[in-house]
Amino acid sequence: MNVIDTNFINGVKGFKAAGIIAGFKKSNKKDLALIYSEKPAVSAGVFTTNKVKAACVTLNMENIKNSNTQAIIVNSGQANACTGQKGYEDAKKITEMVAGKLGLKPEEVLEASTGVIGVSIPMDVMENGINEITGLISEDGGKDAAQAIMTTDTVSKEVTVEINLGGKKVTLSGAAKGSGMIKPNMATMLSFVVTDANISKEMLDKALKSSIKDSYNMISVDGDVSTNDMVLALANGTAENPLISEENEDYKIFKEALDYVNVELSKKISRDGEGATKLVEVQVVNAVTEESARLCAMSVVSSNLVKAALFGSDPNWGRVICAIGYSGGDFDPNKVDLSFKSSKGEMLVFKDGMNIEFDEVKASDILKEEYIIIYINLKDGEYSAKAWGCDLTYKYVEINGEYRT
Repeated sequence: MNVIDTNFINGVKGFKAAGIIAGFKKSNKKDLALIYSEKPAVSAGVFTTNKVKAACVTLNMENIKNSNTQAIIVNSGQANACTGQKGYEDAKKITEMVAGKLGLKPEEVLEASTGVIGVSIPMDVMENGINEITGLISEDGGKDAAQAIMTTDTVSKEVTVEINLGGKKVTLSGAAKGSGMIKPNMATMLSFVVTDANISKEMLDKALKSSIKDSYNMISVDGDVSTNDMVLALANGTAENPLISEENEDYKIFKEALDYVNVELSKKISRDGEGATKLVEVQVVNAVTEESARLCAMSVVSSNLVKAALFGSDPNWGRVICAIGYSGGDFDPNKVDLSFKSSKGEMLVFKDGMNIEFDEVKASDILKEEYIIIYINLKDGEYSAKAWGCDLTYKYVEINGEYRT
């Protein structure tokens, strides 16, 4: 697998994109994106588990069942969640407008929205935007599309890789947005992955649903699960590799590449948490079950007390131990070891379930770095898990206190 330093979609055969300033936001920033496959593609999707689902989620859960998908339209500024029947009708109308401009069926279009909950999409702005953006899609439009899906994000998030399947070069490219309201159980988090791989809809769906378990579902910025979260994947087969229709060696190679794209996008989302100064990785090893490892890792990365301590570079191991204690994971507290790691070194701060003497100054220096690892050894089994998050800062409160004003 080769990681390619390129913009979203660039190099993925048969895909085009665009991103424009349509006028959904008060700021003069791109806010409408379109992703388009020149030939019919198979699609897969994973959606928010929040019972309150935005209109786009409800609509996509139906449209994703279609055998072909060729376009994804995304607006940034209004979430179109909690907007009733009109919101759903607006979402359907959007897919109809895009389909009309591109010569598709409405069910071949997927639609995503991100922004303020309870605010409807201004349909006149949408219609004008669709009229403009459908004429601008190009092979080089991925960078603009990745920027157009952003809300409080400070940077766009893009990852592209190349693999070889059956002697054919296959490219996978992903773009994501997410900065706050992030604790996916499939948050506001959107991710789009496109590939020219020749893979069946069933296998793409299987690969995506398996992949999100150890990527998007293992990140937390603030513990809030959004109404609009979704991950969508399109595969149009233009690489002309032998069709992947079963879990063979090619499927394993494809899945490994998909996992890499999704994990890297997840880490980029975590690092760009609203007001964040640090990316935090929690590694739990030697757990009695995989579920216990996952529960412990997510509990630590989701703890506001842990996140606040990391912002202050405070090696307060008690907050970490407390978080795994209420995680629901199965472990023996008397066996646990805990270390803090970064490019500045590694420091064991808790051993065999007890406090130990350690250099507080050096431990604090370790936690001052931008990339921190909390390493938890449960010494109870053979399973492990990783989770990603960020520190909790004054800026997070400021951003969310002023989000609508």
